[in-house]
Amino acid sequence: MKSEMPKVIKFESISEVHRMMGLPGPVHPLISLMDATNGQIDLGRLPSSYMPGFYKISFTTRLGGKFRYGQGYYDFDEGSMLFTAPHQIVGNTENYKGNEGYSLIIHPDFLQGYPLARKIKQYGFFSYANNEALHLSELERTTVSGIYQIIGDELNSRIDDFSHEVVIAQIELLLSYARRFYKRQFLTRQVNTDLLPRLEELLNAYFEEEKPVVQGIPTVQYLAEQLNYTSNYLSDMLRSLTGLNAQQHIHQSLIERSKELLSTTNLTISEVAYKLGFEHPQSFSRFFKIKTNSSPLQFRSAFN
Repeated sequence: MKSEMPKVIKFESISEVHRMMGLPGPVHPLISLMDATNGQIDLGRLPSSYMPGFYKISFTTRLGGKFRYGQGYYDFDEGSMLFTAPHQIVGNTENYKGNEGYSLIIHPDFLQGYPLARKIKQYGFFSYANNEALHLSELERTTVSGIYQIIGDELNSRIDDFSHEVVIAQIELLLSYARRFYKRQFLTRQVNTDLLPRLEELLNAYFEEEKPVVQGIPTVQYLAEQLNYTSNYLSDMLRSLTGLNAQQHIHQSLIERSKELLSTTNLTISEVAYKLGFEHPQSFSRFFKIKTNSSPLQFRSAFN
């Protein structure tokens, strides 16, 4: 008998989370900072799967067990951050042993009227997967901890006409630091050192095996799945390493492959387009013209 999937509980308000956790109501209905640095918040009270209607920025300095995130589980170590956007599925821990850190919960309505309401959607790390958490150095942990403490002070003891604006500014600062630290992680973590050779090998195999004829032009999602990343994480990592995102790397590979076919074979333009995964020769010719400033026929003529 198949085991049933756990029911996903939806949280639309921050007050619902506080009640589930056995905590007093939030000081502000649209934002809350859960301070678990004293280890007194019991994550075991959370449902096994839940879908929050708000942003959550977690900074964990110590967590026992495994935390569900998306479709998998993440083993936290010291100084890790996770970013959850509204309507993502998350859940509680397995073999919970206590935790230390902060969870900043922000309802989208708290951001209304500020540029951050639109800008926050541009931060790709809110859609990163469980194995793409941000791992902080000791100095970075100190910086992040300081920002959380300022937000906590504003929410708990300094509420006045300026509090909302100050908290918004601190959230923006936190996200800016996260972007900077992720760039450092892209460049320094050992797992990323062989990314470019693996990507090149994957694209070469895709064309050599003539997969475009059946599957079409390779997509960012296809590459990300083969490399065990999310699309956003792969693109952000490549942009940090080369200045080009994943889509641009695909286009670069397409141009290199098309030049090779145009210069070394007698295939017609339509046949080249078909071999590369384009549905229509006109689409291929337009793409080639945009990328090289010459048509496929002009390139072939000049080469010959």
